[in-house]
Amino acid sequence: MSNEQLRNLIKMANQISANNLHHETERAASKAVANHISMFWARSMKNLIIEYANADGSELSKLSRKAIAQIEMKVDIA
Repeated sequence: MSNEQLRNLIKMANQISANNLHHETERAASKAVANHISMFWARSMKNLIIEYANADGSELSKLSRKAIAQIEMKVDIA
C-alpha cells in the first residue's frame, strides 16, 4: 500500500474513534472501534495500520491506538 493509502487508514481509524466517544468508558469505546475495524476492514488494511501503530503511530488518536492494540492481540491469537 502507498503512503496515501496509509494516510487514509489513519484518517478512517481516527474518524471511527471520534464517532465512538459517546461510550461511557474508554475501554468500551476502544472495544467498539476494534470490533468495527475487525469486521469491516480487509486483512491487508488491518495489517498496515498495526504495522504503522507499532512503528510510529503518532498520527493516531489515543483511542485509535488502544483499539489497534486490541486488534493486534486478536491477530496474534488467530
